This record gives sequence, C-alpha cells and structure tokens, in this order.
Amino acid sequence: MTADPIHQFQIHKIFTIGHIGGQEIAFTSSSAYMFLAVAVISLLMIGGSAGRQLVPGRIQSVAELSYEFVASMIRSTAGSEGMRFFPLVFSIFMFICVSNVIGIIPYAFTVSSQLIVTAAMALFVFFLVLFYGLYKNGLKFFKLFVPSGVPVFIMPIVVPIEVISFLLKPISHSVRLFANMLAGHIALKVFASFVVMLGTLGILGVFGAVLPLGLTIALTALELLVAFLQAYVFAILTCIYLNDALHPGH
Repeated sequence: MTADPIHQFQIHKIFTIGHIGGQEIAFTSSSAYMFLAVAVISLLMIGGSAGRQLVPGRIQSVAELSYEFVASMIRSTAGSEGMRFFPLVFSIFMFICVSNVIGIIPYAFTVSSQLIVTAAMALFVFFLVLFYGLYKNGLKFFKLFVPSGVPVFIMPIVVPIEVISFLLKPISHSVRLFANMLAGHIALKVFASFVVMLGTLGILGVFGAVLPLGLTIALTALELLVAFLQAYVFAILTCIYLNDALHPGH
C-alpha cells in the first residue's frame, strides 16, 4: 500500500466558465475553497457586528480580537498613518488564516499551498508599495535604496544590494508561506499513511501504529499553530513593506 503525499495539492476542475483567446477559464477546487474562506470570514464579521453587546459573545469576541490584533500590528509597524491600509491587511490576514485552518481538515484543499496564490498576493503588495510610494513621495521614494549614515564611497556597493533586495521581496514573501504549508501537509500525509499501512498488518501493526498516530496528532496541533503564524508573518511583512512606502528611508 502506497500513499502519494502530493496528490492532495492537485487542482481539479469543477466546471468550465468560458474561453478567452482559446484558453479555458474553469472554476476549480482552489476557487471553491477560496470562496469558502471568504464565506466563513464574512459570516464571522457579520455575526460579530450584528447585535453587538456590551458583554460580547463568542463570535463577537473573535471578530473584535481579530480587528484589534491587526490594528495593533499596523500601528506598531507602519504607525497611525498605516491604518489607511487596514482593510487590505485585515483581508490578507483573515483570508490566509482561515484558508490555512480549513486546509487542515482531512480531505480539504489548502489554498495557500499553491505558489500561484501566494505569489499573486505578494506581487499585489509589491506593486502597491511601489506605486503608492512613488505617488506619495515622488522621487524621494528612492531614498529607500540609500541607507542613512552609510559612507559615500561604499554607496555604489550598498545601493545595488538594496535594489536587488527590494526586487526579491515578492519571492521571499510568497515562497515562505507556500513552502511552510506544503511541507507541513506533506509531513501530515506521510505519518497518517504510516498509521493506515501499519493498521493492515494485524495486531502487531496496530500497536506499531500508535507512534505515528501520536506524531500525526502532534503535527496537526503544530499545523494549527503554523496556520496562524504564517498568516501573521505574511501580514506583518506586508505592514513593513507598506511602511517603506509611507516612510521611505532607513
């Protein structure tokens, strides 16, 4: 008996929407889970804001904690001026967090394990920082590549490094989330397959499956933590990059 740990990341077409330039536009399993994540977030926010009480219930508490958590994250990294980007950062954080948690459910699909999804979000943040930084600061935005206090004679070395670092941000921003979710789910699938395979070997196999079963449970708990941490890391890096657009320079 063999298990393919990569099979869980395959995207399946549900139905065809249409064709553009000979290319098929399809509604896929990835699209369905994106809609599911948005629906869960919408229900949470609507349920948390409807009939607000002085002593909040569970749903209202989660909604308020999520709001305050993201708001404090923005204020601590980009200042009060960064709150103009609150809807963007909040949407990114909640979408990644909820989709990561949904992906832990057995037989569910993990949206953030697809590089095209994380790259699209990272590129959106990158171009937003670039265009807004130029819009707000003009040519002063390029002070971002000229660290203060650096001697003039090493500027020809430092500036290219800063430019390359800036251009590589979307890669590190997207690959970090993608790689963590991919690796974690592969590990879960491998240990879970050990449990199934050992369980078919009789009584000795059942006793032997106890260890991989315990590891699977432990990894599931760890993946819940990683699901939140990766959403937090992606969101706080977004805040840091937006701070560069608001306040270029070091």
